[in-house]
Amino acid sequence: MSLGPPDLRDLPHRPKFDRLMARFRELGRVIVAYSGGVDSALLFKVGTLALGADCIGVTGRSETLTDEEFEAAAALARDHGLNLQTIQYSELAVEGYAQNPTNRCYFCKHELFSRLKDLVREWGVAAVVEGSNADDVNDWRPGMKAAEELNIVSPLREAELHKPEIRDLARALGLANWDKPSAPCLSSRVAYGVEIDREKLDQVAAGERFLREQGFRILRVRHHGELARIEVAPEELDRLLAPEMRRRVAARLLELGFRFVTIDLVGYRSGSLNEGLTRPALKLS
Repeated sequence: MSLGPPDLRDLPHRPKFDRLMARFRELGRVIVAYSGGVDSALLFKVGTLALGADCIGVTGRSETLTDEEFEAAAALARDHGLNLQTIQYSELAVEGYAQNPTNRCYFCKHELFSRLKDLVREWGVAAVVEGSNADDVNDWRPGMKAAEELNIVSPLREAELHKPEIRDLARALGLANWDKPSAPCLSSRVAYGVEIDREKLDQVAAGERFLREQGFRILRVRHHGELARIEVAPEELDRLLAPEMRRRVAARLLELGFRFVTIDLVGYRSGSLNEGLTRPALKLS
């Protein structure tokens, strides 16, 4: 059921929200690269508030997006009456992607944005927009290079919106995923240099699904070839390390085809496979 219009009178971060609305109105009819994460969901919602059905969200379905993630993204769009379209293709077939170099995301984003740009003339839109935010400039984001090359617009960055502000606005606008943990594509779990294939993606997806079924919320199963490295939020480490839970999790991951299973004692941190690319490896005192 579609939700009613939100009350915009008491929104947090109102000046930045107004800048975002004004940017959409300036652009006119647009395509939003919509993944279902909170950043692109806020972009899609605000674009629709500004432009109505002239804001068209497009989700790219491929092997790196789980069915659960796609269904959640589609459900949010339905609930808010957003104009969502879907395109399908294989990311593993993109040249340079499966080899998993450190700039793998460049190939992914270039393929997606190129496909969206192909729709610009067909659908009569003025621009393609994507959901990177003001915090992303400090992380390893090869996909931003693809966005720049293809003249993709980044309204959240232009409005200088940071992640906590995005979550605040998403909550105020009734987006159910306002506090959803970051969920980049499955390939981001595979260590650079380890070739990506469907089997590895399925291993990661099944391993993370099992951990969520055990009640863990913030988690990653990092794929290092024969070794699985599990990250959970630091406050959940003790529960994961409890003898019965540890045995249960290890048994499931071994069943999925890993030969070795480890638990990262530092705990979850976003982009841990990027450590050393943008900053020194984490050191503990």
